[in-house]
Amino acid sequence: MAVYQDTSISPQRVKLTTERGQDVVRADGSIRVAASDPVQVVMLNGTTAATTSPRLDRGTYRGPAALVIANIGGATPTETIDLQGSVDGAVWYNVAYALVATPNTVAVAQITVTATATTTYLLLTDQAWRYLRIVTATITNEQTWVTYYQ
Repeated sequence: MAVYQDTSISPQRVKLTTERGQDVVRADGSIRVAASDPVQVVMLNGTTAATTSPRLDRGTYRGPAALVIANIGGATPTETIDLQGSVDGAVWYNVAYALVATPNTVAVAQITVTATATTTYLLLTDQAWRYLRIVTATITNEQTWVTYYQ
């Protein structure tokens, strides 16, 4: 399933649809993702201020996934990013991830960005979270895009 983003609305209010024009974002703001569908979801689109993305609902899917975080930094850029998961959509915690270069080194720490980069974070399989969101904070001279792939 290809997913498209309506860029006519602000980055914090993402509208996504399938190829058939079906809404992917539910009334409660979560993003519906079917387990069998190959998915690409833009969770943050060029944000320049601290924000929390819409939550992504992966349902029963527990397979491989990745987040690509791309950013453009100005003079002395700084940003902190938390990849947060939840089993109920109410209580949030940092999820386990690994870098492509070191896939067996798992971390749950907050990510600190201090330079222009595009980095892929692998989300481990069989982890205890159904919902995913991205929380950015302490943004100085940064513009950030985050895309979820499964």
